[in-house]
Amino acid sequence: MGNHVGIVLVSHSPGLAAGLGDLLAELGSGQVAVRLAAGTEDGGLGTSYDLIVREVAAAWSPAGVVVLADLGSSVLTTAAALEDHPKPGVRLVDAPFVEGAVAAVVTASTGACLAEVVAAAEDARGFRKL
Repeated sequence: MGNHVGIVLVSHSPGLAAGLGDLLAELGSGQVAVRLAAGTEDGGLGTSYDLIVREVAAAWSPAGVVVLADLGSSVLTTAAALEDHPKPGVRLVDAPFVEGAVAAVVTASTGACLAEVVAAAEDARGFRKL
């Protein structure tokens, strides 16, 4: 997994992130590190600055890390954590949570570079379902 871009999901809901994480584990074929920074330290709804810092560090690889946040305060908390604890190659992307994460993991599993994984996640905003 060290040669692939890692993915961190930041969500208010541990359940939501866990379900998406299960899907991504299948899609990434075990090649992409997918980490969850979901909920509060005690497992409740919310976001945790400390969990974000810890999971970004755990997902880090020389290829980089893409961070996707679900909404509102998770984006703000993630931005603050990344600003306070900068690591090379870590990118918070403006992408839809589910579709962006799927596109990011599928692209990362091919060995794509950080810029390609970021672009795939961000391009997911335009995916049409019908």
